[in-house]
Amino acid sequence: NDFEAHETRVCIYDSVTLDDKRRVHRHTPEQWLKSQETMIELFSDLPEAITNTVRIAKRCGVELALGTHFLPEYPVPDGLTLDEFFRKFSQDGLTARLEAAKSYGQILDEAVYRTRLDFEVGVILQMGFPGYFLIVADFIQWAKDHAIPVGPGRGSGAGSIVAWALKITDLDPIEHELLFERFLNPERISMPDFDVDFCQERRGEVIRYVRDKYGEASVASIITFGTLQAKAVVRDVGRVMQMPYGQVDRLSKLIPFNPAKPPKLSDAIDDEPKFQEEIDRDPLVGEMLDTALALEGLYRNAGTHAAGVVIGDRPLVQLTPLYRDPRSDLPATQLNMKWAEQAGLVKFDFLGLKTLTVVQRALNFLDKTEETMPSEWRLYDDQKSYDLMSNGDTLGVFQLEGQGMRDTLKKVRPGSIEDVIAIISLYRPGPMDNIPRFVDVKFGREDADYYHPLLKPILEETYGVPVYQEQVMRMAQELAGYSLGEADMLRRAMGKKKVEEMVKQRMRFIAGAKEKDVPEKQASHIFDVMEKFAGYGFNKSHAAAYAAISYQTAYLKANHPIEFLAASMSLDIQNTDKLAAFFQEAKRLDIEVKPPNINESNADFDVRDGAIIYALGAIKGVGLEAMKHVVEIRKSGAFESLHDFAERVDPRHVNRKCMESLAKSGAFDCLESNRARALAAVDVLVATSASAAEDRASSQVSLFGDDAAVIRAPLPKASMWSATTKLDHEFKAVGFYLSGHPLDGLLLAGARDRITLAMDLQEVAREKSSLEMMGIVRARIEKPAMSGGKFAYVTFSDPTGEFEAMVPPETLMEIRDTLEPGSSVVVRIRPRVKEDELRLSVDGAVPIEKASLGAPKGLMVSLEPGMSPELLIEVSKQLARIDTNERGEIQLELRISDGSVAYIRLPGRYAVSTGAAQLLKSSAGVRSVRELAA
Repeated sequence: NDFEAHETRVCIYDSVTLDDKRRVHRHTPEQWLKSQETMIELFSDLPEAITNTVRIAKRCGVELALGTHFLPEYPVPDGLTLDEFFRKFSQDGLTARLEAAKSYGQILDEAVYRTRLDFEVGVILQMGFPGYFLIVADFIQWAKDHAIPVGPGRGSGAGSIVAWALKITDLDPIEHELLFERFLNPERISMPDFDVDFCQERRGEVIRYVRDKYGEASVASIITFGTLQAKAVVRDVGRVMQMPYGQVDRLSKLIPFNPAKPPKLSDAIDDEPKFQEEIDRDPLVGEMLDTALALEGLYRNAGTHAAGVVIGDRPLVQLTPLYRDPRSDLPATQLNMKWAEQAGLVKFDFLGLKTLTVVQRALNFLDKTEETMPSEWRLYDDQKSYDLMSNGDTLGVFQLEGQGMRDTLKKVRPGSIEDVIAIISLYRPGPMDNIPRFVDVKFGREDADYYHPLLKPILEETYGVPVYQEQVMRMAQELAGYSLGEADMLRRAMGKKKVEEMVKQRMRFIAGAKEKDVPEKQASHIFDVMEKFAGYGFNKSHAAAYAAISYQTAYLKANHPIEFLAASMSLDIQNTDKLAAFFQEAKRLDIEVKPPNINESNADFDVRDGAIIYALGAIKGVGLEAMKHVVEIRKSGAFESLHDFAERVDPRHVNRKCMESLAKSGAFDCLESNRARALAAVDVLVATSASAAEDRASSQVSLFGDDAAVIRAPLPKASMWSATTKLDHEFKAVGFYLSGHPLDGLLLAGARDRITLAMDLQEVAREKSSLEMMGIVRARIEKPAMSGGKFAYVTFSDPTGEFEAMVPPETLMEIRDTLEPGSSVVVRIRPRVKEDELRLSVDGAVPIEKASLGAPKGLMVSLEPGMSPELLIEVSKQLARIDTNERGEIQLELRISDGSVAYIRLPGRYAVSTGAAQLLKSSAGVRSVRELAA
């Protein structure tokens, strides 16, 4: 009955009414917003209602204390203030650093270091930031005390000698000429910001320590908001409109994929004519796209910042609303990073860096051999490490493993850590154009241009090429009398390219240079040079910190490659592509990788007797935790048979899929040499495992005692796989060819001079305009071509590695059937080098059995133990029927049960081409095929 009154009061704010049929009527604000007098009259029977509106409004008035930092109080010893403790802690830390340098044979000028420290301490105290430095130093030291790997630094913080003294960073800023003002500018007060790298697996422990120390309620992560991008909004709207999945999927795939710069939906629609075709065909598509265009860019979901954590001096609910992420036990601020900082919340970055874990695991492997790291590890002067970089052998080396970077390393041939810092800074869009000049000056093919004699000491380290932001700052200081604080402001202005500000700065620069007798024209030219390089100059502090990790990983690979590769494989245990690359690298370095063995391998990768032991947990479909269970069970004794394995493991961990993968990978070879039989026995093993688990659960014992013979179901019989079938199953279980390659031994006489192998591609491709290669098609991804039709990226695998090539539309139409995944082919490749990057395209392909590659004198066919040569009768008949001039003899190699070997020469002459060799390898019971010795 009071609906009318309720409705009226709501509509004062909403400007909407409902009629008696509950239909919505919209009204303009003038129809509902009443004057003060009218409201007083309406509520004359309840005058306190009018008064209360003022009281409520006053209660809603909130003043945010912007510009204040709510930093937790750092506990200091009795008798000392925070500032006094900070100064003393910094001075003691520097003393320890100088003493440590002496122990490594370095003699440092203590006066220089003390002067720099006193200056930085004074600036930090003046700005009121000692607590921030102490908090960061504290949780970093806690991590180090608990053997959690911590990075040497990241970002501009490495330029602070106080950070070095407090062990926040591990780079000597004076030795590497890093600037404190790039990190903390005394002429522009802003909160310091240390980005700290931790081992990615144990980063959470450090955050847990911070929560325990400063209080659960005072620590939170920072919220982030995901927005509806073009592809996502099309999929979401299509799903809500209940359009067919296939149709929505097809439409979303018309939008280009570019994670660096996601395209706008409107641009994608304009650029792709097929959108209009779809709209013409189905009007619902047009409605869906209109809705998607309206929603694009709106927030879609909440997440948490990858590294940012705020620590407050009080429960954070008193400073910010909080969000509870159901996937995390850490709450998040409902203010994003920008607004959280303005609200006074102080951000600390806890980043996870995989490479730190790789380094630590490699060092753990070395600890088993009781080998200590020499001084070269810390002094950056190991020649083997620089030789490795100069040769481009940097797969797995931090920041240096991309092919383009490896090509650059070969040109630059770094001989010092300063060269590595420069390479990391130069190898980016923009600065990359200066690499040729950098190289030419370094090797004396061109004279350096230092622009002015005063600038030579600044630019000499980079051969006259301005590379770093710090160089721009020092150039302004040296040539125009800027303080380093002013120079940092100049650098920022140059980066933002504000015209009015740049005019003022140019006048200031020229005036300052004039006082040092630098002609105006020359000063103006140098200002132009600085402005150009400031736009994309790199922060040397950041590059130096990363170069330190690059050197460490290069050092490990150059001096301890077995441990380094095992650690790298361990960290990428679930990444098949990376494991395949590291495996090929191990082969190139003649490092043995022992295949998975249920009685020898651990769940993770290991190093033993100079070889890498392949991890059981790296096999597809088994799971790392399941393999940890297997290894734990194995501690009571090695598995004696497949039955013994099945009876002892828990079927909740080791299921059917797990056993099948173990059989295919060869992990059961030590228990059953016939992999076909091991796979066929899985049904029996699953039943045995379930039965044994039931017995354990019910604590049953045999009526005849423990010594009674256990009756086990017999394993089924199965014919041995051929070498090719065996490798195919292994490939499915491991993700790449581990114990061999289907094309092993097929590079026969005549083909060796014509076929380019993947491992030789980089060298040969730069000398030839056309290549012949052979490989198994690993994958084929087709994409629409701008000109119509489709092109494809095809990945090929040969015995030495993998290579990828693009197949143009016209070629793809001709050879699509030949390039089916799993096919063995010979391909004609056209290489080209663009911007130091090698690109391959396919001109043609033929099945390997039809390729004419020359033939050897004959073939030696090795049979699996126990196999009868009669199984090859049918194969030999097929070979005899092949119409070819490439004929020769075939010999069989049989292994007798007593360990001896017998050789049988088949009568007559047979096809011995590459295709014939492949046919033999695919025959049951064939262990290998190789060229018959001349």
